[in-house]
Amino acid sequence: MALAGSAPSPPSPARGVRAWTRARLPQIMVLLFAPAIPELLTGSTPISNLFFDPLQFAISFGFDIGLYGTGALLIREFVVHYRKGWASTLLLGAAYGIAEEGLAVHTFTQPGGNPVGLLGSFGHAFGVNWIWALGLTVFHATYSIALPLLLVQLWYPAQREVRWLSRRQVALTAAIYLAEVGFFGFLAPHGPAPPVLALFLALCGILIALAYWVPRDALTLRPGPARIGPWGLMATGSLGFLAWVFVLISTGIGGLPAPVTAAIFVAIDVAALALVLTRVGALDAEWSEFYFSTGMLSMLFLWDIPVEFSVPGILLVAAVFAYLQFRLRTALRARLPPPGAPRREAGGAVPE
Repeated sequence: MALAGSAPSPPSPARGVRAWTRARLPQIMVLLFAPAIPELLTGSTPISNLFFDPLQFAISFGFDIGLYGTGALLIREFVVHYRKGWASTLLLGAAYGIAEEGLAVHTFTQPGGNPVGLLGSFGHAFGVNWIWALGLTVFHATYSIALPLLLVQLWYPAQREVRWLSRRQVALTAAIYLAEVGFFGFLAPHGPAPPVLALFLALCGILIALAYWVPRDALTLRPGPARIGPWGLMATGSLGFLAWVFVLISTGIGGLPAPVTAAIFVAIDVAALALVLTRVGALDAEWSEFYFSTGMLSMLFLWDIPVEFSVPGILLVAAVFAYLQFRLRTALRARLPPPGAPRREAGGAVPE
């Protein structure tokens, strides 16, 4: 107990670290969720390395944060700064996908091997794996960018319109992101030929321009309550990943031509978007977003069951995200009325 008149003791370093972390927890969650969902939950970055080779895992996941995490933060800052909506988020997420897979790690032009497999030849033309490129662009837009941002927004709704980064921090984040894209682009083999490189750069520029010009309400939910229940929302959220599973199965069987496979893939994704825009209402929007995101994650949980045999421990990652969804549902129940109860309509739109 301090004596009367004595100076108060300075805060401990541990307390200062806790306060700093608590104040920046939404940003930290974006930095971690953005790489963890597409990398750890799919087995692309094996969680088993954390136990067998922790240094290699730390380096690998550190690079994942430097790519996915900074990309997601930059996209969020763009959307908040220019007062845009989910349409801009998805367009920028697509640009991110092209930058990662086309300009950085070169899977769009990789002729075979891990990870493209048969998709290095199925749908390959003019030096580009078009079916793989289409699927990975959609996957990154939805799972690598939109889903992490949506989950953090549900956890911290008061942060929805708040900018997190100063101009200097935006510049630093962009420098880290561009440096990593350049670093991988220099090291990765199978780089695109100059005309293809120009195409990828042009597509990124067009998507960024569209994200700037598209109206904020481009994917606005219709007024009123949802016309679809929780199970229907989860099923709708699962359609995007199911479309990719269809591509993988179709490629393995070889029963459909590549253009038909691509058309069916696009049709499934468009059907999911149409269901969201026609069946989900602005009332209880946060509950709808929760169940939709749960459907997206559930497909990865199911994916992890067979992957566990080749990537031991991946089901632990699925269990962590399932627990976080359970905690999120508890938080929503504490602050929101149950679905269908009278409440103010929420603006905006949901992803996919």
